Amino acid sequence: MIAFLFRVYGVTTAIRTLCLLIFLSPSLARAESATVAVAANFATTLERLIHYFEQAGDHDIRIVQGSTGKLYTQIHHGAPFDIFLAADTDRPDRLVADGLAMPENRIPYAIGRLVLWSGTETPSEALLRSGTIRRLAIANPELAPYGAAAKEVLAEYGLTDERAPALVMGENVAQTVAMLATGNVDHGLIPLSMASAFGGEVWTVPDTAHAPVRQDAVLLKRGRDNPAARAFFAFLQSDAARAIITADGYREATP
Repeated sequence: MIAFLFRVYGVTTAIRTLCLLIFLSPSLARAESATVAVAANFATTLERLIHYFEQAGDHDIRIVQGSTGKLYTQIHHGAPFDIFLAADTDRPDRLVADGLAMPENRIPYAIGRLVLWSGTETPSEALLRSGTIRRLAIANPELAPYGAAAKEVLAEYGLTDERAPALVMGENVAQTVAMLATGNVDHGLIPLSMASAFGGEVWTVPDTAHAPVRQDAVLLKRGRDNPAARAFFAFLQSDAARAIITADGYREATP
């Protein structure tokens, strides 16, 4: 077709015609793509959100998952991320303070919930308080907000002395869940959103036992000029996105 236009209409007219065709036909326009860095606890939910988002438009979204702390460090070292979905509020705070994101481009998107998982017995508050759990899997509290919340739960139930279980730490919640799924550890404090991925039973830890795990998202400086990033960031604030997030076990976050 392109050769035909140049042969029949000449260079100038052919170029004008091609530009008009591209403008009138969205299918000929190149779809934009964006990269989202996401805390491991939210990766599965993000995949569902992206599936819904991509069905409704032409943009493509790529995922890089890891611990909130590690992703934050990568952003500071220039990692090519457009959006950061953290599992806390602290790292988004720091990114805004450091000029890597603007305050108006930051939103709360979820509030996480923690559960005690067991592969060998029925989990409960009594089991946790009993001191009979010898090994407990949690995410690294220095890198993962859910790990920090788990440490708060142990302190709340008085498990900081000789009754405290030996902690087996994954770098992020995905690694922690993998240890439970393979049977290497029989008990764990993990996000509710990830507990349904494999067998075992759970007891939902009361919200009063730890500080709220509020998860904030930021549109990073790199993503502000990216149409795909802007569109997906706006979608995160839609009713459709909130319905998917709450269906996966998160509480709805409000500004």
